[in-house]
Amino acid sequence: MIYDNVNEDSEEQERFITGITGRRNFDIITVRKHGMDTNADLRIALDVLDRFHVNVEQITLGLDTYALVVSAASLGDSVYDIMSDIRKESQPDDISIKDNIALVAAVGRKMAFRPGVSGRIFNALGKQGISVRTIAQGADELAIIVGVDNSQFEAVTRILYDGFAG
Repeated sequence: MIYDNVNEDSEEQERFITGITGRRNFDIITVRKHGMDTNADLRIALDVLDRFHVNVEQITLGLDTYALVVSAASLGDSVYDIMSDIRKESQPDDISIKDNIALVAAVGRKMAFRPGVSGRIFNALGKQGISVRTIAQGADELAIIVGVDNSQFEAVTRILYDGFAG
């Protein structure tokens, strides 16, 4: 589903998001390990996923943790084997999976010049009871990607479109 704002340069329109796109049916594998060597531990997980032919859509890094967003279909019945291999090879303190995630991207060239865009987006989603499971924004500030429950996909798309792009 894609919504495009074809009138982005209109003077009366103060919109900074020019398009919204997204897809459903992702899973988030989260690995926590105190004192993690992020490069080595992340490489282990990526190698395991590669052996099972699973592509990673998004990586989120934190202190002593990382999360991998992958297509649920690509995990298939191998999910427990994958988690077992990561556990065996990396020995994390905890590994978990959250399924039924949708990714929604708000895109706009003007976002980089508008301080507080992320805060406004999260405020709008929070006011509607949307719980964000993962967040990604590149240094180029061209897109903000949020991961939400599949069941909230349409609501998030509508909130972003109506509030920021439409």
